[in-house]
Parts: sequence; structure tokens; C-alpha cells
Amino acid sequence: MPVPETTRLLHELEGTVEENLNRHLAVAQEWMPHEYVPWSQGRDFAELGGEAWDPEQSRVSPIARTALEVNLLTEDNLPSYHREIERAFGRDGAWGTWVHRWTAEEGRHGICIRDYLLVTRAVDPVELERMRMETMQAGYDTGDKPLLNVCAYVSFQELATRLSHRNTGRYTQDPLAEKLLARVSTDENLHMVFYRNLVKAALEISPDAMMRAITDEVLNFAMPGAVIPSFQRKAALMAKAGIYDLRIHHDDVVQPLLRYWKVFDLTGLGAVGEAAREELATFIKGLDTQASRFEERRDAAAARRAARGIVDL
Repeated sequence: MPVPETTRLLHELEGTVEENLNRHLAVAQEWMPHEYVPWSQGRDFAELGGEAWDPEQSRVSPIARTALEVNLLTEDNLPSYHREIERAFGRDGAWGTWVHRWTAEEGRHGICIRDYLLVTRAVDPVELERMRMETMQAGYDTGDKPLLNVCAYVSFQELATRLSHRNTGRYTQDPLAEKLLARVSTDENLHMVFYRNLVKAALEISPDAMMRAITDEVLNFAMPGAVIPSFQRKAALMAKAGIYDLRIHHDDVVQPLLRYWKVFDLTGLGAVGEAAREELATFIKGLDTQASRFEERRDAAAARRAARGIVDL
């Protein structure tokens, strides 16, 4: 009987997974979430006789609070993400070891970001918990994406998440938040490198199929936090603030990975791969145009607000 395509790919990529797992374990630095939380700033809330949260207690701006909430709620959906990559990668061998190592590392992110937010009273804890419940009940579903699509998607997603965390930390203008989110971003970058290298290897093994997967994931990319309540409004605020927008997505997420994979220099593609590459090139050109138009509209709106003496928060 012929070997199913996914089984073949899992087997042929196993060596790359093991190599990159070992590389990851060698370079990943141990860090402790509790060391990044200013516990001395904490105090009881109303239920224990303390003080209920009030917006005046937050040291960060409303937009920074929105970005912090989005970043944390995205991390909160880890059980769904674990289910999806375990479905795609399996539990066996180096694949399974990576799935559980990745999950363990990602778990630290939600722990320390939530502790920081609650201790510093940066966000409304009641609203945050309600959104957590709603987000996790919605879950995250890839729609049973094929293995190569999962590899492509997580490459883009990990890099996008890294930038969202890093830029959020800077935007808060709180050195503690910036230090914490820079640490989280380092994890996300190492995860991106792991997945990026898998895609590179897959381009050698199944170039047409991998090119098709890359194109599909660029064309249909959506952040995993899209299930968060009012995500579109929150994402628009983050884009307006320059935390994560189309220009960042084009310049700092999509293009670096396409260059690394040498997508537009690959030879030996068949008809499927060539068609996918042409479709990708057309889309990238359009994405660049969209990003420029967004920047122009944002700059014009900012100029109008400045002329009226309006200060963005």
C-alpha cells in the first residue's frame, strides 16, 4: 500500500525536527516567570477587604491596556493550540517531544503576563476574566490544516506574535512591562526559528506542496487572537498606535521569511508551485500597497488630531 502523504512527510522531516529540537534546547535559556513580576506592588481586591479596580490605578494608557489584554488572551488559548499542533505533528519521536516542550514554554507567557497585570492593576481584572472565559470557550480551530500549512502558518504567527509582544512592551512606557514582554518575545523568536527551518527543509522535500502551503497561509493569514471578543476593534487600535499594522506585517513578518526561504529564487518548481508563487507575488504587491495607504490615512488622521490639540492615549 502507498504511504499516506502526511506520514511520508512526518518521516522525512523527522531528522530536521530532531536537529532543530536539539539546537533549541541548547540555546534556550531557562527563566522564571515570578522574577519578572513586581510582587511588592500587589494588594488585595474587594472580595478580601481590599480595593476594587479603578482605571486611575493603571499606569498605562487605554490603548496599551488593550494591547496587553489582546496579548494575554492570545496566550490563554494555549490548550487549543496544543491540540492543533499535536493533531498535526503527533506524539511520537522528536515531533512529540517538540510539541510538549513548545507547550511548556508557551505556558510561561500567560502566567507571567497575567501576574504582572493583576499585581500592577494595569487592566480591569473582572473584564479580563470574562474575556478569558469567552475566548477559551470559543477555542481555536485550524480546520484540520495539512501538516505543511501548519508549518507555514506557525512560522508567520510566531514572528507576528514576537513583534506584537515586543512593540506592546515599548508602547506601555513601563520598564517592567517592556522587560517582561522582551523576555516573552525571545521565546517566540526561538519558536519561529524552529518552524522556519522546518519549512526550509520541506521546500527541498516537497517544493510544490510547500510553496502552495506558504501562499495559502500568506493569503489567508489571521492572528490566533481573532477569536477574542471585539478583536477587530482592538486590532484596529493597535494598528493605529503602530503596535502591529499592515506595514509591520508586510515588512517585518512576511518578507523576512520569504527571503529566508528564497521563495522567489527557487528553481525546479512544477506547475503547481509556479502558479502558487505567481499568486503569492501578486498578493505581496497588493499587501504593500494596502500598507502604504493605511500609513497615509493614519498620518493624515494624526495630523488632523494634532491640529485640533487632541492627544492620543
